[in-house]
Amino acid sequence: MQYLALLIRQDRNLTPDDQAAEMAAYESFHATAGPAIRSGDALLPAAVHVSGGADSPTITDGPFAEGAEVAGGYYVFEAENLDDALELARGIPAARHGAVEVRPIFHTVDEHWSRSDAQWLALLLEPPEGVNTPGSPEWQAEAGRHGEFAATAGDQIVGGAALHDPATATTVRVRNGEVLLTDGPFAESAEIATGFYLLTAADREQAVKLASMIPASVVEVRQLAKVSGI
Repeated sequence: MQYLALLIRQDRNLTPDDQAAEMAAYESFHATAGPAIRSGDALLPAAVHVSGGADSPTITDGPFAEGAEVAGGYYVFEAENLDDALELARGIPAARHGAVEVRPIFHTVDEHWSRSDAQWLALLLEPPEGVNTPGSPEWQAEAGRHGEFAATAGDQIVGGAALHDPATATTVRVRNGEVLLTDGPFAESAEIATGFYLLTAADREQAVKLASMIPASVVEVRQLAKVSGI
């Protein structure tokens, strides 16, 4: 089974030595986690929210978090079960200073995650009352609209997935060597992630145009840092 691990980082002032140590910690994690990592990268800080649809999109520049903790990256894990996915998540350096939100994936666009040309992450957000249960008739109707988007976007869709219900989320923190697990998403907000796409686009304008065609109440667009080496 596959899981999305969304890295929630704290805004910290790191010295060059701290940055080098952080990079070494991630390299060590990659060496340990190995083939369980199917995809992943850091996210650049700049973000944009797109809503309103392709005909009249509303574009809002971030940041959107009220605090100093924002999504700083993601991984897609292949794991036998949730316990194994949480064991992987506890090894991510972000868990020591921020948190890692782990969500089981319901359906993937490309289960092999074979392409490495993704440049943008589009995170699909819905208000709690607008979240449909995966597999329900409402969800199937929504999936049909995603099929229309896929036909339009074509090869610009590199990968992506629909996520299980928010209630299946587990947040992982590591403090002083102790693993702290909390049921549910990292933080309550007006919108809940229901899925994501990995996109290739020439620039921000093209990425936002693609995002405006995705059938979701809000799409958060983030550029990949391309530093993971995965």
